This record gives sequence, C-alpha cells and structure tokens, in this order.
Amino acid sequence: MVDFFKMIAESYAQKENLVLATILEKSGSAPCSGGTKMLIRPDLTTFGTIGGGLIEAMVIQTAARVYRNHADHIESFDLKSKDKKSQGMICGGTLKIIFEYIDWWKNQNQSFYEEIFRLQEAKQDFITITRINHHLNNISLPEKWVCTETGFYGPESDASQNLVEEVCTNFEQYKYRAAFLEPSGFYVEPFFCNENVVIIGCGKIGGILAELSKLVGFYVTMVDDREEFANWSRFKKVDDVLVVPGLKNIENNVIINQYSFVVIVTRGHSDDKEVLAQMLETDAKYIGMIGSHNKCNYIYQSLLNQGFNINDWERVHCPIGINISADTPEEIAVSIVAEMIEIRRS
Repeated sequence: MVDFFKMIAESYAQKENLVLATILEKSGSAPCSGGTKMLIRPDLTTFGTIGGGLIEAMVIQTAARVYRNHADHIESFDLKSKDKKSQGMICGGTLKIIFEYIDWWKNQNQSFYEEIFRLQEAKQDFITITRINHHLNNISLPEKWVCTETGFYGPESDASQNLVEEVCTNFEQYKYRAAFLEPSGFYVEPFFCNENVVIIGCGKIGGILAELSKLVGFYVTMVDDREEFANWSRFKKVDDVLVVPGLKNIENNVIINQYSFVVIVTRGHSDDKEVLAQMLETDAKYIGMIGSHNKCNYIYQSLLNQGFNINDWERVHCPIGINISADTPEEIAVSIVAEMIEIRRS
C-alpha cells in the first residue's frame, strides 16, 4: 500500500487527477478481497490489480465513465457466465467496487491525502473511515476520516462520532483487521507500518515459532481452522489467535500487506498449496512454506498448472528457513526466525 500512496503523492505533486478503485465487498469465488485497490490514470493506464483479465477491463471501462462525469461511483459486478455484463466470466461471485475520483482542485481531497502523506512519512499507523451511500450512483464526495491511536482528522459528524470513538479507543484491535464495510455504510480500512508475522498452522512448530517471533519484536497472529489448536490457552503470549471456517479466503480474516511475514505450516501438502496460492496474491514481504525439496517441487509444478509463474515462485522461501541443518521443531523454528530477521534487516 505504500507504493499506492507514493503514486498518489506523485499525482498530487503534478496535479494530475486520478480514479482509485477499491473493492468494498466480495462474495463467492470472485478474485481479490476487500480493500484491494487499483489506480487508473487519465490515459487509462493502471497501477496495481483488482483481479486481472475481464474484470480488470470492466473496471477500466467504468473508470473512463468516472473521468467523464467527474464524480465518484459505486458499481457491483456479478461474475457469472449468464450475466451479459460479465462477458462470459465463470469464476462466480460478486464484487462491489467504489470508484473515487480524486480531484486535486478540491480542498477536501488535498487535506485528506496530505494528512495520510504526513503519517506515512512518520511511519505512523492509521485507519481510514469512509462514509458511503450505497443507494446512489455518481455519489457526492464521500466524507472521510483518518484515525490514529491518539485522535482523528476529518469533519465533525454526528453520524460517525460513535464509530470514530470506537476505532480510536480500540485502535490496537482494529489496525490489524482486514478492511470491512459496516452495515451502517462506513468503510473501515487499516494501514499499519509494523511488521506482523501470520503463522498459518498451529501445530508444534507453529507454537515454538510464535514464541520466538514475539521475542524478537514481531506482532504475531496465529491462524488455524481447528479450535482445539487455535485457542488462547495454547498461545498466551501472541497478539491474536484466529479460528477460521476453512483455509480459503484467509485475507477475509486477517490483513496481509507489504509489512507482513507469512509462515505456512499447516497439517498437509494440499492445505499448504491452497494457502500458498492465496498468499501469492498478496503483497506480503515474506512468504515461507515448510517442506522438503520434493514437496516444494511438487507444489511448484501444481502452481504452474494453476497459472502462476516462476516470478511468483521466486517469492517463496521453500524449504523455509536458513540452512543450519535444523532437525528438531525448536531448531527449525530458530532457522525460520533467523531468515525473517535477515529479510527484515536487509
């Protein structure tokens, strides 16, 4: 997300207006998750991706209309083959996307993003809140707030007061959550600069790894689909423990961004491959997966068959950890944390 703000800052300096497309809601097997963004420039070139292929082409078409109308817009895309608008897409699911027309001649846009640029420069965590009217197309410029641990920036509003106070009061709990759309029409989106370790799989190695990761200063989140493994009685010192309904759509439950270190230590090859495919769609700084060379080669070939390429695979640390001839779970955990430290310090 830092790169997005860098691009927005460059357009601000040049006073080149932009369209920012953000997924508000996702259902079914639609590509990408809530909070995924794409910038569309006036010449309709893009930065970032919102799913690729036909959905991306449809988003660019809508952005062109936003440029013509000079107004924000919300649109839902039904990605089913029977829907004419979907142009034959078969992935299923729906996406609700907000298209924000960033007009630098409007003071509200200038002041909002100037505050974000300031917080980014100071490497200070923040959460944005956007008030959205679902019932209108060509919506007026949405109200926006920036919340930090010590306060908020934005217009005074009775409608948002309770939510802003809730977010500021419980900032530590909110800032590591995935972006979400409130029923009352507020979109809450966290942005944090701290490095977090997301350990997917709460077996023995995952437990030891959690303790070591906390010891060296990471924010640690444990994720598993088994409540008997993912619970606070087993992990008293970590920052968050999540029981997920399955190992699909993990990003719907925990935020993973360019500061995140992901360690995949699930209970089997198929689960590891399922999780790895999802993590390769994220901006994670580090993706490590436990396994032998044979397992890594098998999963690599499977991912190629799914449409991934060698550049994707080069992001994966597998076998995981620095080679110290580790054998026991404790030694393996040490090698993994050592590798994450090396990446963090490089």
